Amino acid sequence: MAHTLSRRHALAVGGAVLAAPHVASGQGRYPERPIRLIIPWAPGGSADAQLRSLGEQAGRLLGQPVVAENRGGAGGTLHAVHLAREARPDGYTIGQMHLSVIRRPFLVRNPQWDATTDFTNFIGLSGWLFGVAVAANSRFQTWQDMITYARANPGRVSFATSGIATTNHLTMEDIMARERIEMTHVTFRGASEAVPQVLGGQIDMIADSSVWAGPVEAGQMRLLSVWTADRVSRFPNAPTLRELGYDLVVTSNYGLCAPPRMDPGIVRLLHDAFHTALMGPENTRVRNQFDMPLVYYNTADYQEFVVQRAAYEREMVTRLGIRME
Repeated sequence: MAHTLSRRHALAVGGAVLAAPHVASGQGRYPERPIRLIIPWAPGGSADAQLRSLGEQAGRLLGQPVVAENRGGAGGTLHAVHLAREARPDGYTIGQMHLSVIRRPFLVRNPQWDATTDFTNFIGLSGWLFGVAVAANSRFQTWQDMITYARANPGRVSFATSGIATTNHLTMEDIMARERIEMTHVTFRGASEAVPQVLGGQIDMIADSSVWAGPVEAGQMRLLSVWTADRVSRFPNAPTLRELGYDLVVTSNYGLCAPPRMDPGIVRLLHDAFHTALMGPENTRVRNQFDMPLVYYNTADYQEFVVQRAAYEREMVTRLGIRME
C-alpha cells in the first residue's frame, strides 16, 4: 500500500534534511561528493524528465549535486547488473528500479540479479497513466462492447502494445484470462507507432501509456478504460479497471534503488531527500505534465512491494510461457 504524507509533514522532513545534510559512514561524512543517478532510458522521455527533476531538488537538500547519467538499453535494465554486482554500496550510485528490472529474471534462463535481494530499494515514486483507446469511429462504444464482441469472435479483436512482456501486454493477458477471451496482440517498437494504425482501422485498439491522450482530447480516439486507482480528472468519462470489475491497478510504478547492503543512515537520508523532492511543487508540475500518478512508498513498504510484485511477475511469466532468450 502506498503512503503519502501531508504537505506539513513533507516540509518537516525537508527541514530535517536541510538542517542535518550529512550522516556518518565508514568512509566519513555522507555525502562528500556528487551522487550519480543512473536513468536507464534515452534522454527526453517522461521518466528522464521526472527523475532529473527529482535529482536536482534532492541534490539541493543533500548539499551535493545529483548527476543524472542516461544508460539506455536492454529494455531499461542495462544498469541493473552494475548496481547489483559492481557499484559500491556507499550511497554515491543510485538508479531507477522499475517493473522490467523485477520481471526480467523470470524471462531469461540465466538471471543476473534478483530484485528482491540484490538492491537496496529505498523509495517508490511514480508511474504512468495506462489505458485502452479505440478510434472514434470504432464499433466499440464501451469496454463491455469490446469484451462482448471479443467473446463472440475469438481472435478477431486486435490490440497494440509497445512490446512482448511489457506491463501493458501482461495486463491484457491477465484480463483475457479472467474474461476467458482470446484477442490478437500486435507489438510495436514504441507506443506512438501504434496510434496511426488504430486511427486507420488496421488495429482495433491500443493498450499503452498515455500516447493516446492527445488524439482522445482531439476527438479522434475514444478511451474505454484507464488503469489508475481512481478516475483521471483529465478524462472523467473513462472508467477504471476496478469499476469494470477487475481488482487491478496498473501504473507500472517505479522507484529508486542502490547497491545491496547499504548503511541504514544513508538509506534514510536518501529516502528523505527524494521524498521531499517528490512532494515539492517542481516535481509535481513535471508529473502532471506527463500524466504520471503519484505512487509513493517509504523504504520498508517499497521493498515489500518489490517482493510481492516479483511473485506476481513470476506467476504471469510462467503461466504465459514467455522467454526472451
